[in-house]
Amino acid sequence: MGIDFSPSRRSTIGAEWELALVDRRSGELASVAERILDAVRPDGAEEHPKIKQELLLNTIEVISGVCTTVAECKADLAESLDVVHKVTDPLGVELFSAGTHPFSNWYRQKVTDKARYAKLIDRTQWWGRQMLIYGVHVHVGLDHRDKVLPVLDALLNYAPHLQALSASSPYWGAEDTGYASNRALMFQQLPTAGLPFQFRDWAELEHYVADMFTTGVIDHFSEIRWDIRPAPHFGTIEMRVCDGLPTLEEVGAIAALTQCLVEDFSTRLDRGERLPTLPPWHVQENKWRAARYGTDAIIILDAAGRERLVTDDLTDLLEKLEPVARRLDCVAELRDVETILKYGPSYRRQRAVAKQHHGSLKAVVASLVAEMRDGIAR
Repeated sequence: MGIDFSPSRRSTIGAEWELALVDRRSGELASVAERILDAVRPDGAEEHPKIKQELLLNTIEVISGVCTTVAECKADLAESLDVVHKVTDPLGVELFSAGTHPFSNWYRQKVTDKARYAKLIDRTQWWGRQMLIYGVHVHVGLDHRDKVLPVLDALLNYAPHLQALSASSPYWGAEDTGYASNRALMFQQLPTAGLPFQFRDWAELEHYVADMFTTGVIDHFSEIRWDIRPAPHFGTIEMRVCDGLPTLEEVGAIAALTQCLVEDFSTRLDRGERLPTLPPWHVQENKWRAARYGTDAIIILDAAGRERLVTDDLTDLLEKLEPVARRLDCVAELRDVETILKYGPSYRRQRAVAKQHHGSLKAVVASLVAEMRDGIAR
């Protein structure tokens, strides 16, 4: 089975940001996505080009166009966010983004009435119905198919860094799970979700996909829901590691880090270098450590088993990537990673709010709503 990869302009950037809809008074999730999507749909169009439906009716997704810089991508998302707020404000509905809602129950949520969602729930049953989770996806353009799999494998070295920075799902069903990212471990329960396989070449990927079609596991390539995956139609590598991010500032920081990593790998491949990879068992362990401990995770660096605190490794990585960021005009956005490290990822901020308000998770939701409104997290 042949899979055509449509090359993109190198290191172009795009983002998808999943947003929860909540009742302003109670903080509970509100299943009003259809009403909002109808209101924002341009006259004569089937849907808004950048404001989309998702699996659950308590969720919408805003997506950017194909952008050259992270600043352009952020501005694009902000414009869509403004459109949504003009509809949700009069309805008494607020928006936030985090890996999970701190206390709303999954079994009370309504599924969007679409055939592909019905098929997913029918197949996955109890686990599928529990997918009350939110994420951020970042696409980066690649100019040649032969770069895709080496870049994917190299990005896996930095999946725990991205997971730790974005971790925002410590709570599930009104309980503190003890994890920084409960979403990371929830999502991988779906078939074809979780960590990608590390293929030797494109033909091996094609053989895998053909097997998935033949055995009825998938009907479309997009049903492969790996943490990092090729997006052949768009000509991108798609980073799907991250929990939902509460602020546009954090979305920009993660987008900049991803863009810089992919550009660095692309440059090194052009020079004929072989990109470093980790054994799959180290990749798997790193994912668990970052989900469990967040920025306190001690991650495995190489096949020799050397380990390091993820934040120390990030500090060195940011310094290494600064020349790349200058080329891509995203120095300011890459430095926003330092802001996340300074003030803590969302899981830390959420726990701090809960502690300050005697365990109130309604206060946590209010803080997430305020962070999205203000655009900053301090």
